[in-house]
Amino acid sequence: MKRLLILSVIIVFGFFTETEAQTAHKQTLKLMGSRFDITVIAKDSIEAQDYIGLAVSEISRIESLISSWDAKSQTSEINRYAGIKPVIVDKELFDLISRSLAISKLTDGAFDISYASMDRIWRFDGSMTKMPSEIDVKTSVEKVGFENVILNASNTSVFLKRKGMRIGFGAIGKGYAADKAKALLIEKGVASGIINASGDMNTWGKQVNGEEWKVAITNPLDKEKAFALLPITNGAVVTSGNYEKQVTFNGKRYSHIIDPRTGYPSSGIISVTVFAPKAEIADALATSVFVMGINVGLNRINQLSNIECIIIDDKGSLFTSNNIKINKI
Repeated sequence: MKRLLILSVIIVFGFFTETEAQTAHKQTLKLMGSRFDITVIAKDSIEAQDYIGLAVSEISRIESLISSWDAKSQTSEINRYAGIKPVIVDKELFDLISRSLAISKLTDGAFDISYASMDRIWRFDGSMTKMPSEIDVKTSVEKVGFENVILNASNTSVFLKRKGMRIGFGAIGKGYAADKAKALLIEKGVASGIINASGDMNTWGKQVNGEEWKVAITNPLDKEKAFALLPITNGAVVTSGNYEKQVTFNGKRYSHIIDPRTGYPSSGIISVTVFAPKAEIADALATSVFVMGINVGLNRINQLSNIECIIIDDKGSLFTSNNIKINKI
């Protein structure tokens, strides 16, 4: 289920004059192994750098908590003691895992943080020459299953029931980090800005000219063209795409986004954009819709409040949830 987030949502800035009291300041950094673009509205570059520094510190703090690559993180400790004993963790991590399991139930397992247990039998680097065998695929998911992540709220402990199980936050972690950085900057008095974590984008406030932030939904089959321009205020938008990592066997194209229930890649969809109040849920649902497919995915999104979705299939056709109003450009 590990995926590459494609930045196919483009922020469109309004113009501002040098006489205005505040301007937009943007910095691009590499955090959590990914590109982060942090934009804040501030009175000058010194103030902006202070604010961006706070966001960077918060994102780095979260990475140290949830990273499954850092042997010293609490997440790594959970994985290390899989099948052995529960691990007591900070309430913040416990709550993130709890919300992740709730999303797993909501999506019938299409989203599953225990995907990290999967053997990597699919390769999307051009080296695959044939489909993996059925037995290899079946074996790859033997240790995957969110129902085997056991939480104890009385002592905030986490236990992975099966030896060899692992959890990872690749499909929710950057969204969560964007949410936390946004919340911190709002607390510190930043009236407007954007946290863009490789396609996991969180906005608040308005542009310096008073207009809403806008996002262009681009056509993944022709990146020079956009389907629509949509406003976004104090919310999150996440775009996930598979069109740069895929394999084709027997005329069927398979993406790098793997269904954690079956071990097989998703197919038929090349781009999913989810709008939600928080990037965390938008991040998780963007992956889930890929796995669930167009009909089931849209049906599930349409049952949720304040969440919308745009899907582009592998033929370039566009599908939307019920309340999306597309003004094509």
